[in-house]
Amino acid sequence: MTVLVTGATGRVGRHVVSELVEQGLPVRAAHRQVGRSSGTASSVAFSFTDPQTWREAMRGATSMFVMRPPQISDVKKDMLPALSAAREYGIKRMVLLSLQGAERNPAVPHHALERWLRDSGLEWTFVRAGFFMQNLSTTHAAEIRDRGQIIVPAGSGRTSFVDASDVAAVAVRALTGDTLVRRAVTPTGAQALTYAEAADLLSAELGRTIDYTSPGPVAFWRHRRALGTPRAETAVMLALYSACRFDLAAGITHDVQDVLGREPVSFDRFAHDEREAWLVR
Repeated sequence: MTVLVTGATGRVGRHVVSELVEQGLPVRAAHRQVGRSSGTASSVAFSFTDPQTWREAMRGATSMFVMRPPQISDVKKDMLPALSAAREYGIKRMVLLSLQGAERNPAVPHHALERWLRDSGLEWTFVRAGFFMQNLSTTHAAEIRDRGQIIVPAGSGRTSFVDASDVAAVAVRALTGDTLVRRAVTPTGAQALTYAEAADLLSAELGRTIDYTSPGPVAFWRHRRALGTPRAETAVMLALYSACRFDLAAGITHDVQDVLGREPVSFDRFAHDEREAWLVR
């Protein structure tokens, strides 16, 4: 089998590539930029919105890890044609990096992707990840580091944060085995935290106060746009954090333990492992 991994340098995709390479499987790491490297994996230029990249990336692959690029919000226009082409080129299995609650939240792009895959005739698995702990060490790292604040419109809702490496490990099981075919799994952490509690845990790890600020939707929109976040990406973030506000991302599952046979990575461990992201330089 040859696995095509989209988002190969992303927070989940890079772990997927690494685990597949460790297992000795042929991996084709897809990048938007020609010449980017993914270690010992074979690299190929690929963009969901550029049909000229599809044939070289897809031909000969049998399975595909599907990650929606953050800048794509209209998946029917900008992703489904590529997925249809992948099916024509012979890809039989797709593992979609989805998100917790996508099946009941039509406002998020993953909802439409799941609907298409169910009717595609392909083998599919939906990995409906809880909110990534790594969102705090990437997307929100600068404001935590420079302002000592987590700024998200999640109110006092709880979120079952999950480590990206756990999500990737579950996705690899779906790509390489048959037990998760045509199933949806929801990897989460072992506890659901408010963002205020997450801020307290970061404060303890860093030895300085990190505060949580929950702006309203309009204020958050202006904040992210001032940071340069694209409009489409900001809109998706608003939809996701609104789900958090109403506890739609609070559910805890045992899927990590059931699939991997171990406990999920804790928030404390994540904060310690990635503390460099928030150190003032």
